[in-house]
Amino acid sequence: MFIQTEATPNPATLKFLPGKIVMEKGTADFRDQSEAEASPLALRLFGVPGVTGVYFGYDFITVTKSGGDWQHMKPAILGSIMEHFMSGQSVMGGGTSTAEISDEEGEFYEDGDETVVATIKELLETRVRPAVAQDGGDITFKGFKDGTVYLNMKGACSGCPSSTATLKHGVQNLLRHFVPEVQAVEAL
Repeated sequence: MFIQTEATPNPATLKFLPGKIVMEKGTADFRDQSEAEASPLALRLFGVPGVTGVYFGYDFITVTKSGGDWQHMKPAILGSIMEHFMSGQSVMGGGTSTAEISDEEGEFYEDGDETVVATIKELLETRVRPAVAQDGGDITFKGFKDGTVYLNMKGACSGCPSSTATLKHGVQNLLRHFVPEVQAVEAL
């Protein structure tokens, strides 16, 4: 098994490409070891000293570290990923995970804004999310109120130094261009 790695804009996060589907549907974001109990692979990765976050996308895994050097951590992470896929275990264990939350759960917007929200979601789905996934992260819609779009940043995007620039100069400008009702974009 050959696992590729890619740098992300977030220096504390690396993207791992195992050459297999990781999450058939949806994504999973684990911010600590207690959340990782829903996934044998995430638990294994949190067993590597210094790992503070694990995110699963369709065909990639991003791992975030608190300290340490990638040069020393990377072999242990690669070994954990390889062991997991060779064992034949599923990525997610039985039962539901707190990390796997429906994209529409917890959304908020005013009655009458359904058309605006549908347009915002369409733009995020077709133009923003594919680009962000290439960097090992994800951005999902959380709400729209008083002209402000609220987004949830996951994976490599969470805590990334360039995430503010991505939001303000990329996503905000795109949404303002296509949806005149949008005045600002904020991360939750």
